[in-house]
Amino acid sequence: MSGAGPAWIIEPLARHHDRKAFSCGKESLDRYLKQQARQDARRHAAAPFVAVAGKGDSVICGYYTLSAYGVDPGELPEATIKKLPRYPLLPATLLGRLAVDQSQRGRGLGEFMLMDALSKALAQSEQIAATAVIVDALDEEAWRFYHHFNFTPFPERRDRLFLPMSAIAVLFAGR
Repeated sequence: MSGAGPAWIIEPLARHHDRKAFSCGKESLDRYLKQQARQDARRHAAAPFVAVAGKGDSVICGYYTLSAYGVDPGELPEATIKKLPRYPLLPATLLGRLAVDQSQRGRGLGEFMLMDALSKALAQSEQIAATAVIVDALDEEAWRFYHHFNFTPFPERRDRLFLPMSAIAVLFAGR
């Protein structure tokens, strides 16, 4: 992770968080947080997590979502398929959205949230199997962000990337 910076706290999205004030500059990500995130949490469709400056703070600095996902092994690169069991669908964790409020840009919050999400996915995979974390890059900027952290594009869909859980385990080994 980046050097010393703000000490954010990641917590599940709750009623006291001010969703209306959040703006990352990407309309679909802003709209999701404001209109759908709490419903998805209630329905167990996605688990939204928010970054705040301190415990109990209502100002959302950033957010991400995690959910279960099934990936068709045929969509993965051949070298990856060879290392995996032959199942019709492989379990994975979907990092559905990740967004940083414009006021927090350039401070390392995106990386901080990504590492938190990967850490949660790894811990959960020890209880409920997942072979990888999968993301869908909204645009070229997001694609570069994930690629910088060694996510690999799917062969047939450049906007969908994955990071094997084995690579995530290495990332957190010794921590």
